[in-house]
Amino acid sequence: MADVRTPEETTRQEAEAAARRRAAMQAIRQWGDPVLKARARDVDTFDEPLRKELDVMGQLMNAAHGVGLAANQVGTLHRVLVYAVDGGEGPVRKLVNPVIEWRGAESEVATEGCLSLPGVQVDVERAVHLRLRAQDDDGAPIAIEASGFEARIIQHEMDHLDGILILDRTSRDQRKRAIRELRAAAAGDA
Repeated sequence: MADVRTPEETTRQEAEAAARRRAAMQAIRQWGDPVLKARARDVDTFDEPLRKELDVMGQLMNAAHGVGLAANQVGTLHRVLVYAVDGGEGPVRKLVNPVIEWRGAESEVATEGCLSLPGVQVDVERAVHLRLRAQDDDGAPIAIEASGFEARIIQHEMDHLDGILILDRTSRDQRKRAIRELRAAAAGDA
């Protein structure tokens, strides 16, 4: 079926999406915030506040047009993350207390960005295949085997839970360039 929106409706919807993204980005902790360098703690209470935290994280991730979000990025040190391989078009996966059990020997370098480092893109080497265990928001065990983009997202978000940023996983030259960009952006906002 063809898109039957008028140009005015399209413009309004695009403006609303941009406003939602700006609001979501204000709720996401940015480079320089100490919580981004802290290690998250395991969750041992599976209750309604945890489920609400995960739901809010999924909503923020989608509104910010991200594919993953870790609790550190919203200022809590719970060992939880959310992700959606298809960029918000499908279900949001919610992982509590994730642990990588195995990484394949094959790795690849690809460009990554991060909602906590807006505008920064750096090359990061990651395992192509992995297996992990986690729990869902009720505490039930989950086992995941992931490859490619899904494996990359999971590793990126799990790094956040350990206080590791993509700047810590890239070359010295790319890190220096990215930090210059982040400082220039911060100076422009001041």
